[in-house]
Amino acid sequence: LLQRATYHVADQAETQVPEAWRWKRRHVHLIDGTTVSTPDTRALQEEFPQPSAQKPGLGFPLIRLVVLMSLATAMVQGLAMGPYAGKETGETALLRQLLQRLKPDDVVLADRYYCSYFKIAMLRELGVDIVTRLHQCRPHDFQRGRDHLITWTRPERPDWMDQATYDRMPTVLMLREVHVQVNEPGFRVKSLIVVTTLTDAAAYTQDDIAELYHQRWLVELDIRVLKITLNMDVLRCKTPAMVRKEIWCHLLAYNLLRGTMTE
Repeated sequence: LLQRATYHVADQAETQVPEAWRWKRRHVHLIDGTTVSTPDTRALQEEFPQPSAQKPGLGFPLIRLVVLMSLATAMVQGLAMGPYAGKETGETALLRQLLQRLKPDDVVLADRYYCSYFKIAMLRELGVDIVTRLHQCRPHDFQRGRDHLITWTRPERPDWMDQATYDRMPTVLMLREVHVQVNEPGFRVKSLIVVTTLTDAAAYTQDDIAELYHQRWLVELDIRVLKITLNMDVLRCKTPAMVRKEIWCHLLAYNLLRGTMTE
């Protein structure tokens, strides 16, 4: 019930967003991950174990969260949660649980952790575009200019993907690589490389892409509001079921406050 109410508030607001609030008449969604801690009870340790680097008795159960937020309203439009460590508990794995919350023609804005061939392919399968920073392990070449098209070849099938899903993934992805200069005082990064599926340079100029990616930082601020201003950083309930309810209560309150702000 709490989850449905949270999504209902966000969806209602998103459908009423004025065109001037959208980017190029499109709905943009910010995605990022974070963690919250819980009381040190046996039930929570079993469901959300503390980090392995901490000695028993010195750490607290840790929950990993991946949130989907609207750029226009700053409301939470999707949430996936799981243990901090273990198989299929990373941010990209949790992101797959949120794909159903996206609609064709949406745009996802994410940091380089989500710059993955298969994540991009899955988004394109849904008709969703992405603007993300190039992952540090991927090579780049700007001899052809600061804004050009590139081709990625499908890698080998990862362990988490079944053969049927792998077979339907495209063998190549045509993407666009944009070199962005950061001239704003106080920013540690002075330049970065953005990868996007928005390959039409006439409709989406280099400055458009740079300006949009600059707004990715807003998700960090929105998450800080959730965790610090609304006191969701350290949860208080003592069972997994109640912790989940506590999280959704925070999100519902947050969305209702954002709804009042947008009005």
